[in-house]
Amino acid sequence: MFFQSILLAGYAYADLTTRLGARRQALLHVGLLALSLAFLPILASSGWKPQGEEQPIARILLLLLATIGLPYFLLSTTTPLLQAWYWRRFHAAVPYRLFALSNLASLIALLGFPLLFEPAFDLTQLGWGWSVLFVGFAFLCAATAWISMNGSSEDSIHETKKSAKPSTPVQLQWLALSAMGSVMLLAVTNHITQNISSVPFLWVLPLAIYLISFILAFDHPRWYSRPVFGALLVVLLPAMAYYVPSLELKVAAPLYIAGLFVACMFCHGELARLRPDPAHLTRYYLMMSLGGALGAVLVAIVAPLVLHGYYELGIVLVFLSLIFAARLKGIAIWGGVAICVATLVLVVRGAKDYNDGVRVMERDFYGVVRTVDHDNPVAYRSMYHGGIMHGGQLLGDAFRNTPADYFSPTSGYGRVFRSLREMRPKKPLSVGIIGLGAGVVAAWMRPGDALTFYEISPRVVDIARREFTFLSDTAAKTELVMGDGRLSLEREAPRGYDLLGIDAFSGDSIPMHLVTREAMAIYVRHIKPEGVIVFQATNRFVDLLPVVKRLAAEFGMEAVNIGDNPEGDDGPEYWYSSTDQIIVTRNRKLLGWPAIADASEPIDDRPDLPTFTDSHHNLLRILKHR
Repeated sequence: MFFQSILLAGYAYADLTTRLGARRQALLHVGLLALSLAFLPILASSGWKPQGEEQPIARILLLLLATIGLPYFLLSTTTPLLQAWYWRRFHAAVPYRLFALSNLASLIALLGFPLLFEPAFDLTQLGWGWSVLFVGFAFLCAATAWISMNGSSEDSIHETKKSAKPSTPVQLQWLALSAMGSVMLLAVTNHITQNISSVPFLWVLPLAIYLISFILAFDHPRWYSRPVFGALLVVLLPAMAYYVPSLELKVAAPLYIAGLFVACMFCHGELARLRPDPAHLTRYYLMMSLGGALGAVLVAIVAPLVLHGYYELGIVLVFLSLIFAARLKGIAIWGGVAICVATLVLVVRGAKDYNDGVRVMERDFYGVVRTVDHDNPVAYRSMYHGGIMHGGQLLGDAFRNTPADYFSPTSGYGRVFRSLREMRPKKPLSVGIIGLGAGVVAAWMRPGDALTFYEISPRVVDIARREFTFLSDTAAKTELVMGDGRLSLEREAPRGYDLLGIDAFSGDSIPMHLVTREAMAIYVRHIKPEGVIVFQATNRFVDLLPVVKRLAAEFGMEAVNIGDNPEGDDGPEYWYSSTDQIIVTRNRKLLGWPAIADASEPIDDRPDLPTFTDSHHNLLRILKHR
C-alpha cells in the first residue's frame, strides 16, 4: 500500500508540474533530486524498533516514509516524466512502450533480488549499494531534465493545447480498470499465501504475473486479443468463484495464478486500448496510479478492519464480472450479465462453505483466526491461522486442561517438561513462550510455576481467553506480554527461565528475526545456565534444523531434534500432531535423561550454510526439496 500510494504521489507530481513549463519543472525536479540525497543511505536506525503497544499500520508507514520516502517518490516520477520529456523532445509515438520497459526492469529486479543479490550481500551492503546507485540515477535524471528543458519548443506547447482533454467517463474507466488489477493482485496473493498455504516466495509469482501483464499490454497491441482473453475470463470467473472455499494448494494455486493473469491482461489490455494522446500521458498515469493505490488501500487497510475473514477475493470476482460485462456491447452484454449472476451465486455459496462449522472467526493486521469444533473421534476444538491449525483443546470434563496437538506427551515440549519434573521433582519451573496460540503450554504447569506468554496479536489473546480454558485453568502464575516477542525480551532484564519456547510462526511462514545470531543472544541471556530453549521447527517447506544447530554451536550449546509422529486413530491421541521440535541447551544431564535421549536425533551440520544474522539470512538455502 505504501509503494502504491507513493507511486500515486509521484504520478500526481508529474501531472501537476507539466503545467509549470519545461524550465520550472526541470529546476524543481533537480532541486528535489539534490534534497533526496540527504535520505541516504536507506537504512533504518534502531530507534524505529516498536515498543509493543503501537498501531502497526501507522508505524510501518512512518518507518518507510522516513527511510525511503523521498528517494522512492522521485523514482516513481520517472515513468511519466521521462515519457513526457521524450514526447516533448522527439514527438515520437513510442512513449507508452517505455512503460512496458519500466515494468520489465521491475520484473528483473523482483526475481533477481532473492536469487542473486540477497544470497550474496548483507543488509548493510545492500543498503549502501542501492544508495550509491541512486546517486548515479539522480545525476542522470537531472541531466535528462536539463536536456529536456533546453529541447522544448513552441511546437510542443501548441501540440498539447490542440489535443482534446480526455472526458471524465474515460478517466473513470482508467481508474476502475487499474484498481481492479491491483485488487486482484492483492486478493489472490492473500488467498493463496495466507488462507491456503504460506509457501516461501509464493507471493513473488502473483506480482510477477501482474508485471508481465503490464509488459505485454503496453509493448504492442498484438499481445492483447480481446476475444481470446474475454473467452478465457468467461470460463475462469465462475471457476475461481467456485473454488474460493478450497484449501487445496495444488488445485487453487494454478487456477488463481492463471485467473490472475487473464484478469490482469483484460484490465491492462483495456487500459492500453484507452490510452490517450501522449500530450495527456501524465494524467493517464495519474489515474492509473490512483486506481492502483485505491485497490491497495481496500485490501491492505479496509478489508482487515471491516471483514472478519478472507472474503475480499469473492467480492473482487463479483466486481470484475461487472466490469467485464460493462466492456461488452450488443447481445454479448446478456452473456456478461449471466456471468455476473453465476459468479455472485458461487461466491455466496463459497462464503457459506467458508463459515460452515466455524464457531468464531476474527481478523486483525496479523491475519484471520478461526475456531472449529470437531466431534470425532473425541470432541476437540481447534484454532486455525489461515489454513494451518495452531493448537486446540480436547473437550469434556474428562480431558479438561489436557495438552494435545503440538504439545502432546510425546512431543519435544512434553518430553522436556516431563524430564525437568523428574530431575527436580519439588522445584517450580519458570517458563517463557513466544507465541500464545490456544495457550496449550499452560496445561503443563503446576502450582508454584511461573508462565509468561509473549503475543503480538490482540485477536489471538481474545480468542484464547474466550474459546479455550488453558489460561483460566492453569495452576501457574501467568503473565501476558503484548508485542513482538523478541523485542519484548530485548527490553526486559534477564528472566532466568528454565524453559524458553520459540513458537511464533504464522502457518508455515517464518519470522526470520527469531532465528538469527542476535536473537539467539537475547534468548541465552534470558535462560538459566542449565536452562533449555525449544524451537518449534514443524514446517512443510523450510528446514530450520541446520539453522538452529549452527546458532546453538556458536553459543556453546548442543541441539537435538525430537521428531514425533503419533499414529493414534481414535481417542485423544487422534489429536496429537506430528512435530519437529529442537532442544537447545548446555544441560547434558537433561539431554541424557531417558525421555529425551530415547527420542532425540542428531542434526546434520551444513558447512555451506552461513550463520543467520539480522543483516544476512537467505530463505532459499533452507527450502525443503519436495
